[in-house]
Amino acid sequence: MFLQAVLLSFRTLLRNKLRSCLTVLGIVIGVGSVIAVVVIGQGASRKLTNEISSLGSRMIMIYPDEENGVGFAGETSNLVPFKNSDVEAIKREFPDCGGVAPVSESAVVAVFGNNNCQTAITGTESSYFSIRNWRVKSGRFFNTSEERAGKSVCIIGEKVSKNLFKGMDPIGSFIRVDRFAYQVIGVLKSKGGSMAGKEQDDIVLVPLKVFQRRISGNKEVGMIIVGCGPGQDSTALKRQLKQVMLERRPVPPGHGNNFAIEDMKEIIKTVKKQTRIFTTFISAIAAISLLVGGIGIMNIMLVSVTERTREIGIRMAVGAQEKDILVQFLVEAVVLSLFGGLLGISIGLLLPLSVTGYMKIPFVVDMRIILVSFLFSGLVGIVFGYFPARRAARMNPIDALRHE
Repeated sequence: MFLQAVLLSFRTLLRNKLRSCLTVLGIVIGVGSVIAVVVIGQGASRKLTNEISSLGSRMIMIYPDEENGVGFAGETSNLVPFKNSDVEAIKREFPDCGGVAPVSESAVVAVFGNNNCQTAITGTESSYFSIRNWRVKSGRFFNTSEERAGKSVCIIGEKVSKNLFKGMDPIGSFIRVDRFAYQVIGVLKSKGGSMAGKEQDDIVLVPLKVFQRRISGNKEVGMIIVGCGPGQDSTALKRQLKQVMLERRPVPPGHGNNFAIEDMKEIIKTVKKQTRIFTTFISAIAAISLLVGGIGIMNIMLVSVTERTREIGIRMAVGAQEKDILVQFLVEAVVLSLFGGLLGISIGLLLPLSVTGYMKIPFVVDMRIILVSFLFSGLVGIVFGYFPARRAARMNPIDALRHE
Protein backbone atom coordinates (compact mmCIF):
# COMPACT_ATOMS: atom_id res chain seq x y z
CA MET A 1 0.00 0.00 0.00
CA PHE A 2 2.80 2.41 0.90
CA LEU A 3 4.62 1.79 -2.41
CA GLN A 4 1.40 2.41 -4.32
CA ALA A 5 0.92 5.65 -2.39
CA VAL A 6 4.45 6.78 -3.32
CA LEU A 7 3.94 5.98 -7.02
CA LEU A 8 0.57 7.73 -7.05
CA SER A 9 2.17 10.74 -5.34
CA PHE A 10 4.82 11.00 -8.05
CA ARG A 11 2.16 10.86 -10.78
CA THR A 12 0.09 13.53 -9.05
CA LEU A 13 3.06 15.86 -8.55
CA LEU A 14 4.29 15.38 -12.11
CA ARG A 15 0.89 16.46 -13.43
CA ASN A 16 1.50 19.84 -11.80
CA LYS A 17 5.25 20.35 -12.34
CA LEU A 18 5.29 24.15 -12.08
CA ARG A 19 3.13 24.24 -8.98
CA SER A 20 5.21 21.51 -7.34
CA CYS A 21 8.47 23.39 -8.03
CA LEU A 22 7.11 26.68 -6.71
CA THR A 23 5.77 24.91 -3.62
CA VAL A 24 9.16 23.49 -2.62
CA LEU A 25 11.01 26.78 -3.21
CA GLY A 26 10.99 27.62 0.51
CA ILE A 27 12.39 24.18 1.38
CA VAL A 28 15.09 24.53 -1.29
CA ILE A 29 16.15 27.96 0.01
CA GLY A 30 16.10 26.83 3.64
CA VAL A 31 18.06 23.60 3.19
CA GLY A 32 20.45 25.17 0.66
CA SER A 33 21.17 28.11 2.97
CA VAL A 34 21.85 25.89 5.98
CA ILE A 35 24.18 23.58 4.01
CA ALA A 36 26.05 26.50 2.40
CA VAL A 37 26.50 28.36 5.71
CA VAL A 38 27.74 25.25 7.52
CA VAL A 39 30.18 24.29 4.72
CA ILE A 40 31.62 27.81 4.51
CA GLY A 41 31.68 28.17 8.31
CA GLN A 42 33.49 24.87 8.85
CA GLY A 43 35.96 25.71 6.08
CA ALA A 44 36.70 29.10 7.64
CA SER A 45 37.08 27.47 11.06
CA ARG A 46 39.54 24.92 9.71
CA LYS A 47 41.54 27.63 7.94
CA LEU A 48 41.78 29.74 11.09
CA THR A 49 42.70 26.70 13.17
CA ASN A 50 45.41 25.67 10.70
CA GLU A 51 46.82 29.20 10.61
CA ILE A 52 46.97 29.39 14.39
CA SER A 53 48.46 25.89 14.61
CA SER A 54 51.14 26.88 12.09
CA LEU A 55 52.34 29.48 14.60
CA GLY A 56 53.01 26.65 17.05
CA SER A 57 50.11 24.74 18.56
CA ARG A 58 51.99 23.97 21.83
CA MET A 59 53.30 27.47 22.39
CA ILE A 60 52.69 30.03 25.12
CA MET A 61 53.24 33.72 24.35
CA ILE A 62 54.17 36.32 26.96
CA TYR A 63 54.03 39.94 25.90
CA PRO A 64 53.89 43.39 27.54
CA ASP A 65 50.32 44.52 28.12
CA GLU A 66 48.09 46.51 30.43
CA GLU A 67 44.95 44.86 31.81
CA ASN A 68 43.46 48.33 32.05
CA GLY A 69 43.76 48.43 28.23
CA VAL A 70 43.01 51.73 26.51
CA GLY A 71 42.25 54.77 28.59
CA PHE A 72 39.90 57.68 27.96
CA ALA A 73 39.94 59.38 24.56
CA GLY A 74 41.77 56.42 23.08
CA GLU A 75 44.94 57.04 25.07
CA THR A 76 47.01 53.85 25.19
CA SER A 77 48.92 52.96 28.35
CA ASN A 78 52.71 52.84 28.13
CA LEU A 79 53.86 49.25 27.84
CA VAL A 80 56.91 48.07 29.77
CA PRO A 81 59.08 45.83 27.55
CA PHE A 82 60.86 42.73 28.80
CA LYS A 83 64.60 42.47 29.43
CA ASN A 84 67.14 39.78 28.58
CA SER A 85 67.19 38.90 32.29
CA ASP A 86 63.47 37.99 32.13
CA VAL A 87 64.23 35.46 29.41
CA GLU A 88 67.11 33.96 31.39
CA ALA A 89 64.94 33.73 34.53
CA ILE A 90 62.29 31.72 32.67
CA LYS A 91 64.97 29.42 31.27
CA ARG A 92 66.26 28.76 34.79
CA GLU A 93 62.80 28.16 36.25
CA PHE A 94 61.59 25.85 33.46
CA PRO A 95 64.53 23.76 32.22
CA ASP A 96 62.23 20.91 31.13
CA CYS A 97 59.91 22.94 28.93
CA GLY A 98 60.01 22.74 25.13
CA GLY A 99 62.24 25.81 24.82
CA VAL A 100 62.26 29.52 25.62
CA ALA A 101 62.88 32.15 22.94
CA PRO A 102 62.94 35.96 23.06
CA VAL A 103 61.35 37.70 20.08
CA SER A 104 61.83 41.28 18.91
CA GLU A 105 60.55 42.55 15.57
CA SER A 106 60.87 45.59 13.34
CA ALA A 107 59.77 46.61 9.85
CA VAL A 108 62.71 47.07 7.47
CA VAL A 109 63.72 47.17 3.81
CA ALA A 110 65.99 44.31 2.71
CA VAL A 111 68.28 44.83 -0.30
CA PHE A 112 70.23 42.48 -2.56
CA GLY A 113 71.88 44.00 -5.62
CA ASN A 114 69.24 46.00 -7.48
CA ASN A 115 66.36 44.21 -5.75
CA ASN A 116 64.70 45.32 -2.53
CA CYS A 117 61.56 44.49 -0.55
CA GLN A 118 59.76 45.62 2.56
CA THR A 119 59.74 42.89 5.18
CA ALA A 120 59.92 42.21 8.92
CA ILE A 121 63.17 41.40 10.70
CA THR A 122 63.01 39.28 13.85
CA GLY A 123 65.70 38.94 16.47
CA THR A 124 65.53 35.65 18.34
CA GLU A 125 67.41 32.50 19.39
CA SER A 126 67.69 29.03 17.87
CA SER A 127 65.00 27.56 20.16
CA TYR A 128 62.49 29.77 18.32
CA PHE A 129 62.52 27.45 15.32
CA SER A 130 61.61 24.30 17.23
CA ILE A 131 58.88 26.07 19.22
CA ARG A 132 57.36 27.48 16.02
CA ASN A 133 57.77 24.19 14.11
CA TRP A 134 59.90 25.85 11.44
CA ARG A 135 61.91 23.77 8.96
CA VAL A 136 64.57 24.90 6.51
CA LYS A 137 64.12 24.47 2.77
CA SER A 138 67.85 24.89 2.27
CA GLY A 139 70.83 25.79 4.45
CA ARG A 140 70.61 25.70 8.25
CA PHE A 141 69.53 27.58 11.37
CA PHE A 142 72.01 29.74 13.29
CA ASN A 143 73.61 28.03 16.28
CA THR A 144 74.32 28.96 19.90
CA SER A 145 77.86 30.20 19.24
CA GLU A 146 76.60 32.53 16.51
CA GLU A 147 73.91 33.84 18.88
CA ARG A 148 76.39 34.57 21.68
CA ALA A 149 78.87 36.23 19.35
CA GLY A 150 76.15 38.27 17.64
CA LYS A 151 77.21 37.07 14.20
CA SER A 152 75.78 38.90 11.19
CA VAL A 153 73.95 35.87 9.81
CA CYS A 154 70.30 35.56 8.83
CA ILE A 155 67.62 33.12 7.77
CA ILE A 156 65.05 34.34 5.27
CA GLY A 157 61.50 33.33 4.43
CA GLU A 158 60.61 31.96 1.01
CA LYS A 159 58.86 35.16 -0.08
CA VAL A 160 61.92 37.26 0.76
CA SER A 161 64.06 34.76 -1.15
CA LYS A 162 61.86 35.08 -4.25
CA ASN A 163 61.69 38.88 -4.07
CA LEU A 164 65.42 39.40 -3.63
CA PHE A 165 67.07 36.50 -5.43
CA LYS A 166 64.58 35.79 -8.25
CA GLY A 167 65.21 32.04 -8.29
CA MET A 168 68.95 32.18 -7.49
CA ASP A 169 70.38 30.17 -4.59
CA PRO A 170 70.67 32.70 -1.73
CA ILE A 171 72.83 30.56 0.58
CA GLY A 172 76.13 32.32 1.25
CA SER A 173 75.00 35.63 -0.26
CA PHE A 174 74.80 38.87 1.71
CA ILE A 175 71.68 41.01 2.02
CA ARG A 176 71.67 44.54 3.40
CA VAL A 177 69.28 45.84 6.05
CA ASP A 178 69.76 49.53 6.82
CA ARG A 179 73.54 50.04 6.76
CA PHE A 180 74.50 46.48 7.71
CA ALA A 181 75.10 43.29 5.74
CA TYR A 182 73.91 39.83 6.82
CA GLN A 183 74.99 36.53 5.33
CA VAL A 184 72.11 34.24 4.36
CA ILE A 185 72.67 30.81 5.91
CA GLY A 186 69.18 29.33 5.49
CA VAL A 187 65.82 29.60 3.72
CA LEU A 188 62.67 28.57 5.60
CA LYS A 189 60.10 26.16 4.22
CA SER A 190 56.91 27.96 3.23
CA LYS A 191 54.13 28.22 5.81
CA GLY A 192 51.80 30.57 3.95
CA GLY A 193 49.63 33.24 5.52
CA SER A 194 48.56 33.53 9.11
CA MET A 195 45.87 35.51 10.92
CA ALA A 196 45.19 39.12 9.90
CA GLY A 197 46.66 38.44 6.46
CA LYS A 198 50.27 38.50 7.73
CA GLU A 199 52.54 36.26 5.68
CA GLN A 200 54.82 34.04 7.72
CA ASP A 201 57.14 33.62 4.71
CA ASP A 202 57.82 37.37 4.58
CA ILE A 203 60.48 37.43 7.29
CA VAL A 204 64.19 37.80 8.02
CA LEU A 205 65.51 36.20 11.24
CA VAL A 206 68.77 37.18 12.93
CA PRO A 207 70.34 36.41 16.33
CA LEU A 208 68.79 38.55 19.08
CA LYS A 209 72.15 40.03 20.07
CA VAL A 210 72.82 41.47 16.63
CA PHE A 211 69.21 42.70 16.40
CA GLN A 212 69.56 44.59 19.70
CA ARG A 213 72.89 46.06 18.65
CA ARG A 214 72.01 47.10 15.09
CA ILE A 215 68.22 47.38 14.81
CA SER A 216 66.63 48.32 18.15
CA GLY A 217 69.69 49.84 19.81
CA ASN A 218 68.66 48.57 23.26
CA LYS A 219 68.46 45.40 25.37
CA GLU A 220 64.68 45.20 25.33
CA VAL A 221 62.68 42.13 24.27
CA GLY A 222 59.30 42.51 22.61
CA MET A 223 57.87 39.09 23.43
CA ILE A 224 58.84 35.76 24.99
CA ILE A 225 57.57 32.45 23.62
CA VAL A 226 57.69 29.21 25.61
CA GLY A 227 57.17 25.74 24.17
CA CYS A 228 55.43 22.95 26.06
CA GLY A 229 57.58 19.87 26.59
CA PRO A 230 56.36 16.33 25.78
CA GLY A 231 53.43 15.46 28.04
CA GLN A 232 53.56 18.87 29.71
CA ASP A 233 50.22 20.46 30.63
CA SER A 234 50.02 23.86 28.96
CA THR A 235 47.46 25.16 31.47
CA ALA A 236 49.71 24.34 34.44
CA LEU A 237 52.75 25.79 32.66
CA LYS A 238 50.84 28.99 31.91
CA ARG A 239 49.88 29.33 35.57
CA GLN A 240 53.49 28.82 36.70
CA LEU A 241 54.77 31.31 34.12
CA LYS A 242 52.32 33.90 35.38
CA GLN A 243 53.60 33.45 38.94
CA VAL A 244 57.22 33.92 37.82
CA MET A 245 56.36 37.05 35.84
CA LEU A 246 54.40 38.52 38.75
CA GLU A 247 57.48 38.12 40.94
CA ARG A 248 59.71 39.82 38.34
CA ARG A 249 57.24 42.53 37.32
CA PRO A 250 55.36 43.52 40.50
CA VAL A 251 52.61 46.12 40.24
CA PRO A 252 51.05 48.37 42.91
CA PRO A 253 47.87 47.08 44.61
CA GLY A 254 44.75 47.81 42.58
CA HIS A 255 46.60 47.93 39.28
CA GLY A 256 46.36 45.35 36.51
CA ASN A 257 49.26 43.20 35.37
CA ASN A 258 51.71 44.79 32.95
CA PHE A 259 51.98 41.63 30.88
CA ALA A 260 49.69 39.07 29.25
CA ILE A 261 50.07 35.34 28.68
CA GLU A 262 48.29 33.53 25.84
CA ASP A 263 48.15 29.77 25.32
CA MET A 264 47.85 28.81 21.64
CA LYS A 265 45.87 25.72 22.63
CA GLU A 266 43.28 27.90 24.34
CA ILE A 267 43.19 30.29 21.39
CA ILE A 268 42.46 27.40 19.01
CA LYS A 269 39.63 26.20 21.29
CA THR A 270 38.19 29.72 21.47
CA VAL A 271 38.29 30.17 17.69
CA LYS A 272 36.55 26.83 17.15
CA LYS A 273 33.89 27.67 19.73
CA GLN A 274 33.21 31.15 18.32
CA THR A 275 32.96 29.96 14.71
CA ARG A 276 30.68 27.11 15.80
CA ILE A 277 28.37 29.53 17.64
CA PHE A 278 28.34 31.94 14.70
CA THR A 279 27.63 29.14 12.20
CA THR A 280 24.84 27.75 14.37
CA PHE A 281 23.26 31.20 14.75
CA ILE A 282 23.31 31.92 11.01
CA SER A 283 22.05 28.40 10.25
CA ALA A 284 19.14 28.91 12.65
CA ILE A 285 18.18 32.09 10.81
CA ALA A 286 18.43 30.29 7.46
CA ALA A 287 16.34 27.41 8.82
CA ILE A 288 13.37 29.78 9.19
CA SER A 289 12.95 29.36 5.43
CA LEU A 290 12.15 25.70 6.13
CA LEU A 291 9.17 26.76 8.21
CA VAL A 292 8.05 29.12 5.46
CA GLY A 293 8.43 26.26 2.99
CA GLY A 294 6.39 24.01 5.28
CA ILE A 295 3.57 26.55 5.37
CA GLY A 296 3.72 26.69 1.57
CA ILE A 297 3.39 22.89 1.38
CA MET A 298 0.42 22.95 3.77
CA ASN A 299 -1.34 25.63 1.72
CA ILE A 300 -0.84 23.86 -1.59
CA MET A 301 -1.95 20.53 -0.11
CA LEU A 302 -5.14 22.18 1.17
CA VAL A 303 -5.76 23.48 -2.35
CA SER A 304 -5.06 19.99 -3.71
CA VAL A 305 -7.56 18.44 -1.28
CA THR A 306 -10.23 20.91 -2.40
CA GLU A 307 -9.51 20.27 -6.10
CA ARG A 308 -9.61 16.49 -5.63
CA THR A 309 -12.67 16.31 -3.37
CA ARG A 310 -14.69 14.33 -5.91
CA GLU A 311 -11.74 11.93 -6.44
CA ILE A 312 -11.59 11.38 -2.67
CA GLY A 313 -15.32 10.64 -2.61
CA ILE A 314 -15.01 8.07 -5.42
CA ARG A 315 -12.10 6.32 -3.65
CA MET A 316 -14.10 6.13 -0.44
CA ALA A 317 -17.13 4.82 -2.34
CA VAL A 318 -15.13 1.91 -3.76
CA GLY A 319 -13.78 0.91 -0.35
CA ALA A 320 -10.86 3.19 0.57
CA GLN A 321 -10.49 3.66 4.33
CA GLU A 322 -9.66 6.88 6.18
CA LYS A 323 -6.11 5.70 6.77
CA ASP A 324 -5.66 5.08 3.00
CA ILE A 325 -6.62 8.66 2.19
CA LEU A 326 -4.51 9.97 5.10
CA VAL A 327 -1.43 8.04 3.97
CA GLN A 328 -1.93 9.11 0.34
CA PHE A 329 -1.92 12.85 1.02
CA LEU A 330 0.71 12.61 3.75
CA VAL A 331 3.05 10.75 1.39
CA GLU A 332 2.50 13.44 -1.26
CA ALA A 333 3.53 16.15 1.22
CA VAL A 334 6.61 14.19 2.35
CA VAL A 335 7.70 13.39 -1.23
CA LEU A 336 7.31 17.06 -2.14
CA SER A 337 9.33 18.14 0.90
CA LEU A 338 12.07 15.54 0.37
CA PHE A 339 12.39 16.60 -3.27
CA GLY A 340 12.92 20.17 -2.08
CA GLY A 341 15.45 18.89 0.45
CA LEU A 342 17.47 17.04 -2.20
CA LEU A 343 17.44 20.07 -4.48
CA GLY A 344 18.46 22.31 -1.57
CA ILE A 345 21.34 20.00 -0.63
CA SER A 346 22.63 20.08 -4.22
CA ILE A 347 22.51 23.87 -4.36
CA GLY A 348 23.95 24.14 -0.84
CA LEU A 349 26.99 22.10 -1.94
CA LEU A 350 27.49 23.81 -5.31
CA LEU A 351 27.31 27.40 -4.03
CA PRO A 352 30.22 27.12 -1.52
CA LEU A 353 32.50 25.73 -4.24
CA SER A 354 32.94 29.18 -5.76
CA VAL A 355 32.88 30.97 -2.39
CA THR A 356 35.54 28.77 -0.79
CA GLY A 357 37.68 29.03 -3.91
CA TYR A 358 37.48 32.84 -3.85
CA MET A 359 38.13 33.05 -0.08
CA LYS A 360 40.86 30.38 -0.29
CA ILE A 361 39.38 28.28 2.49
CA PRO A 362 39.00 24.47 2.58
CA PHE A 363 35.81 22.91 1.19
CA VAL A 364 34.63 20.90 4.21
CA VAL A 365 31.52 18.72 3.92
CA ASP A 366 30.03 17.23 7.08
CA MET A 367 27.82 14.30 6.06
CA ARG A 368 25.94 14.59 9.34
CA ILE A 369 24.52 18.02 8.48
CA ILE A 370 23.47 16.72 5.05
CA LEU A 371 21.67 13.76 6.62
CA VAL A 372 20.03 15.96 9.27
CA SER A 373 18.89 18.48 6.63
CA PHE A 374 17.39 15.71 4.49
CA LEU A 375 15.58 14.12 7.44
CA PHE A 376 14.41 17.50 8.72
CA SER A 377 12.92 18.37 5.34
CA GLY A 378 11.00 15.07 5.50
CA LEU A 379 9.83 15.98 9.01
CA VAL A 380 8.59 19.33 7.71
CA GLY A 381 6.52 17.43 5.13
CA ILE A 382 5.00 15.22 7.84
CA VAL A 383 4.20 18.09 10.23
CA PHE A 384 2.76 20.49 7.68
CA GLY A 385 1.16 17.80 5.52
CA TYR A 386 -0.73 16.13 8.35
CA PHE A 387 -3.52 18.70 8.66
CA PRO A 388 -4.48 18.67 4.94
CA ALA A 389 -4.19 14.84 4.91
CA ARG A 390 -6.43 14.52 7.97
CA ARG A 391 -8.94 16.91 6.43
CA ALA A 392 -9.08 14.78 3.29
CA ALA A 393 -9.41 11.54 5.28
CA ARG A 394 -12.35 12.85 7.34
CA MET A 395 -14.48 13.94 4.40
CA ASN A 396 -18.01 12.64 4.15
CA PRO A 397 -18.07 10.44 1.00
CA ILE A 398 -21.61 11.56 0.05
CA ASP A 399 -20.71 15.26 0.31
CA ALA A 400 -17.46 14.61 -1.57
CA LEU A 401 -19.31 12.92 -4.47
CA ARG A 402 -21.69 15.89 -4.71
CA HIS A 403 -18.76 18.31 -5.01
CA GLU A 404 -18.43 19.93 -8.45
